[in-house]
Amino acid sequence: MEGIPHIEPYIARHKELDGEISDPDFFQDQRRAATLSREHQKLGVLIEQYDELVRLEGEISDTRELVSGEDTDEELKELAEVELPELEEKFETLKQEILISMIPPDPTDSRNTIVEIRAGAGGDEASLFAGDLSRLYQRFAELNSWKIEPMSSSPSEVGGYKENIFLVTGEEVYRKLRYESGVHRVQRIPVTESGGRIHTSTVTVAMMPEAEDVDLDIDQGDLEITTMRASGAGGQHVNTTDSAVRIVHVPTGEMVYCADERSQLKNRDKALKVLYSRLLEKKQREEQAKYAAQRKSQVGTGDRSERIRTYNFPQGRLTDHRIGLTLHTLPQVMEGELEPVVDALQRAEYKGKLDALLEGNLS
Repeated sequence: MEGIPHIEPYIARHKELDGEISDPDFFQDQRRAATLSREHQKLGVLIEQYDELVRLEGEISDTRELVSGEDTDEELKELAEVELPELEEKFETLKQEILISMIPPDPTDSRNTIVEIRAGAGGDEASLFAGDLSRLYQRFAELNSWKIEPMSSSPSEVGGYKENIFLVTGEEVYRKLRYESGVHRVQRIPVTESGGRIHTSTVTVAMMPEAEDVDLDIDQGDLEITTMRASGAGGQHVNTTDSAVRIVHVPTGEMVYCADERSQLKNRDKALKVLYSRLLEKKQREEQAKYAAQRKSQVGTGDRSERIRTYNFPQGRLTDHRIGLTLHTLPQVMEGELEPVVDALQRAEYKGKLDALLEGNLS
């Protein structure tokens, strides 16, 4: 069919998955089984949609013949003229849905996500906004029925955070949160400002898909693990036991410190989870850099140094600089209603990927 890649490879993959799912040992690996089951279901829907598109194409062809036929009954011709635009609109809508379904899924889309939020330039105001962004993402998680698990945090003296790390678990978390990595800029009058001047501050956000065992081959000898007493607030027990854990990946110098839990074992597990996800993100960024030509089909690079968005509180305005999106619904966004922003970013990325798909450059 013109304008759509061949359906045969998708049918072949669906049949291949039929065989795997029927294997008695299929469900021994629950995570893999869930991933392949989702793929199988999506391919089944895609094939059904393609069959419907073929049927619509035939119906449109027949209807056009009725409209242009010299021997067509006038009443039937009028009816065909009314139906034709509706059929064509339905055809184009379904065609776009099919094209999007044909885009190869990112293997990390269904992953849980580790969120790292760090105060940047702006002193106290930056830490306050880091707290605001933490709440925004936690409210967004609630609206999506996701769960939040605190990992590590460093509160600031005035409220908010110098750094806050937490894990978001649920269905296709990374697919929605992946666009949030980068520098977020806030323009507002700080609560500490007596002169009413607008200040500009920044917060850095990193969204990292949770690493799995198959993602990385890490030599345990490369990990330098140190235990120590936690510093700062946390209660008498936290400050009198060696519960805090610091892990350094010696080859890269990547370091994670975790002291939120009273249990040293829990802190160690959380620190390892964050460390592995950071190393996976680093590996992904290096791989993306090898394929610079593909960046035209991506929304931004996911680089932590890229300024992606401005939150202007006096004007109630949010601007995403990657796609030129401006919304005047900042109060609602700060309450977790981030879906319109995510939808716009996904549409922009899909457009680039669809162009690459039709050119045969997306695999």
